[in-house]
Amino acid sequence: MKLIRFGNPGSEKPGVMFSDDSIIDVSSFTGDFDRDFFESGKMTELKKWLADNADKVPKVKGSMRLGPPVAGVGKLVCVGLNYADHARESGADLPKEPILFFKATSAITGPNDDFVIPKNSKKSDWEVELAIVIGKKASYVSEDEAMDHIAGYCLHNDYSELEYQLERGGQWVKGKSADSFAPLGPFLVTQEELDDVSNLRLWLKVNDEIKQDGTTANLIFNVPFLVSYISQFMTLEPGDIISTGTPAGVGTGFSPPQFLKPGDRVEIGIDGLGTARQNVRAWDR
Repeated sequence: MKLIRFGNPGSEKPGVMFSDDSIIDVSSFTGDFDRDFFESGKMTELKKWLADNADKVPKVKGSMRLGPPVAGVGKLVCVGLNYADHARESGADLPKEPILFFKATSAITGPNDDFVIPKNSKKSDWEVELAIVIGKKASYVSEDEAMDHIAGYCLHNDYSELEYQLERGGQWVKGKSADSFAPLGPFLVTQEELDDVSNLRLWLKVNDEIKQDGTTANLIFNVPFLVSYISQFMTLEPGDIISTGTPAGVGTGFSPPQFLKPGDRVEIGIDGLGTARQNVRAWDR
């Protein structure tokens, strides 16, 4: 299944997108795709409900804003330097264990919402990433058990402000958490929709020029390892998100570095997870 949320910010409705890109509103089945939805096992029930009701529910028509595919995310856990080529371009040694940091959930936006350059920002950068959505509570799970705790996957652009992150002391979180720094979607793709999450192409363009072009086959720490590893340090709750890292090609890796400016257009995609586009504008409040 491809789970979407559509509508104005704060009033999105849950929906399902089919292979022909048609969409139906499933709010008569569930109020939202949130922790309660995943925790209660409604995702399995939704499959049966769709089989019985898809032809009876009117399709959503017209253009619409897409929101993030998960509501009320409790934790957004990110993994740093998880591709060898990105570690090299950053001048960093390969990590012996995953480097973890949090990203404020207030940074989460819809996949095609504007990216807003923060006030006084000088080094706003891009990072296309595969994000894991947790479907079942995970605490001290093994790698063999890890996949049973995953609801699905979605696109994430892990925007960063590199001056805030690297030059102003403290942890990475303040360079990662400005409003609009975590667009998610367009949809959550459930596990059975993907043949092999360990071999997906991911790419990013700025103004139609390819900047990042990698594959999840090059993850240093793969999906089941990350779920298991992180669950040793914190309980992962249904609806939590793990962002798995970015390949080479971030703006700071170019010579000279390239950073985002108002009027730019950023597009991202991952095999099977769709595409998203963010127009870049300056902070104006």
